Amino acid sequence: MAKCHPDWKRLYYEVMGVLFSYLSWALGIGIACSRSWRVWELDSKDYPIVFFGLWDVVYLKVVNISGSMHELPSSFRMNESWVISNEIYYGQGLILLANFIKLATLFFCSLAFFVTYINGPYQEFRRMYYNISASLLFFSCGCTLLTVIWNFTAEFYGQSTFDFPSNFPVGREMVNQKHMSYVFPVGITTGILSLISAIVFSCDIDFIRQCSQVRPVPGVTTSKQRPD
Repeated sequence: MAKCHPDWKRLYYEVMGVLFSYLSWALGIGIACSRSWRVWELDSKDYPIVFFGLWDVVYLKVVNISGSMHELPSSFRMNESWVISNEIYYGQGLILLANFIKLATLFFCSLAFFVTYINGPYQEFRRMYYNISASLLFFSCGCTLLTVIWNFTAEFYGQSTFDFPSNFPVGREMVNQKHMSYVFPVGITTGILSLISAIVFSCDIDFIRQCSQVRPVPGVTTSKQRPD
């Protein structure tokens, strides 16, 4: 029959799973708010570079102030006048969904870990909550990885329909070079952290099941008694 692992080892893995879940959520919030999903260098002296987020755009304008050149940022919100490509449009919903799912995951895994910390007897409670946490993390991992990989592939290897509006100071034909930003590697890291947490919680579900099998049932003796 399976034996339970020492308490310190069980706590170590559960702490790692919970911490990775929090770190994945923080990184997910960071890339959702980032304005570096796409970085385009322009063939223009007045507007050298443009940064694209999922919801807004920032471009640098070179101005002459008192004889010295300065780069001043200007921000624009993407609205219906923009030609928003599918990878950006669906990416907005996918990244928001992933972050909201991870927020719910933090609630369930934190409660389950609290029961472990106080050494509570609610094993089925922990098992159910870790099962929910693992399922949500697997799903959020897929949403995050799909968003960043789709955006990266469309940007460098596909044909994106994303374009500027007619009243924007620069045009698509002015794009000179595209740069890969930190969003892609951070997004991959975010998905991997979610995946690791989901695997840890899945293993803990199996551990709880094993412990429930070796736990003695009250009123039942394991030793054999000889008849008088």
